[in-house]
Amino acid sequence: MLGFFFSNILSTIPAQTGDWGIMSAAIIITTNEILSKIIYKKNIIKPYNLIKIINNIKIGIIYGLFVDAFKLGS
Repeated sequence: MLGFFFSNILSTIPAQTGDWGIMSAAIIITTNEILSKIIYKKNIIKPYNLIKIINNIKIGIIYGLFVDAFKLGS
């Protein structure tokens, strides 16, 4: 749920001026890919609860951005 709210923040605040759309998308994609690389890396010892929380927030952000895209497309 927290990731869904973050996605609303990420999609509305930079879009107020209209010229930050590409930059905010690039930052979101880069952050997502870096987190995925860290989360799914093999052979390292990780604190499982923290990784699970970060991954759930990441999934919520992706889901929220898809929902916003469908709202704009209809």
